Amino acid sequence: MAAPGGQGGAGQSRAAACTSLDRSTRASFLGSGQRTGRPRAGAAWGSRAAGSSGCCSCLQQPAPGSSSSCTSRRRSGPRGPGPGPVLLWGGLLTPELWDSLSRHKGPYSWQGLSHQDIVSTLRLLNSSESARLFAAPRKSPPTCIRCAVVGNGGILNGSRQGQKIDTHDYVFRLNGAVIKGFEQDVGTKTSFYGFTVNTMKNSLISYQHLGFTSVPQGQDLRYIFIPSSIREYLMLRSAILGVPVPKGPDKGDRPDTYFGPEASASKFKLLHPDFIGYLTERFLKSKLINTNFGNVYMPSTGALMLLTALHTCDQVSAYGFITSNYRKYSDHYFEREMKPLIFYVNHDLRLEAALWRKLHKAGILWLYQR
Repeated sequence: MAAPGGQGGAGQSRAAACTSLDRSTRASFLGSGQRTGRPRAGAAWGSRAAGSSGCCSCLQQPAPGSSSSCTSRRRSGPRGPGPGPVLLWGGLLTPELWDSLSRHKGPYSWQGLSHQDIVSTLRLLNSSESARLFAAPRKSPPTCIRCAVVGNGGILNGSRQGQKIDTHDYVFRLNGAVIKGFEQDVGTKTSFYGFTVNTMKNSLISYQHLGFTSVPQGQDLRYIFIPSSIREYLMLRSAILGVPVPKGPDKGDRPDTYFGPEASASKFKLLHPDFIGYLTERFLKSKLINTNFGNVYMPSTGALMLLTALHTCDQVSAYGFITSNYRKYSDHYFEREMKPLIFYVNHDLRLEAALWRKLHKAGILWLYQR
């Protein structure tokens, strides 16, 4: 059975409370000090200048049966710990940022990348929409933003969580997000699709026979690029300009075959490399970093999407993420035969699983379990 409580729990209404964590609890999980490594660059996580929703996130889920109203925690200034913005856009491009990111090796850094490729891409992300994760509301903003992040774990097969997922204000999906045929389990709503070019293309190849024949598309859907290499910048630039990718491993690819014909810059979001570095350092600093596999280690796409939601939404529900009884389920919910979860050396899924359990227990997110 799914754990009670949270917006994903049984019987939880859409109007359930959005309650605040006290400052000491929030600091315990989000950290209050400067992150070591790359220097500070830009506004604080979650501030309006940072391009998020402008709200305070990582807020405690309402207690089961709570009926108090959802309290707004938006403010115009920097919020909480964490050095820098969630999204990268043209307004943040400075010589100092280039110097900072070009000193570090990838992934998520600019060492060895073409200055012209980076600059020409970021100059296309030149409006306030590129600085925001959520679109500016036409009417009064919601007092509580509730988000569901849907992973692809086998625990969702037969879960019948689709309707609950779709009741959230925003739904994040990632990689091989198969929907057709699994609507009752995973829902149909998609607000954001997160990926690296590598994970997107590998998913289209590996899971085509299982129903993943195209990435989600829609007029109101936004794509979140995770900049693990130059491929994301080249694909993003070509998508906005409506031209084939000019060079690199994806040379000749037409982005409209992935994202549809709409090519405005507002369709695309780019995670800030420093934000990803902060998430890795603060939450997912794996022991793998100090091994021979340190150069290939990176948080999983699902982890980055879930932590992004935790830094921008008021309430977060996590579906299809690794749980303590993962051996009972297939690797992915859309597989027709049972396939065990494989632990590859480029991710630390055990570390991620421990983090989700910890945050669920603390009431900072709600983790679907059964």
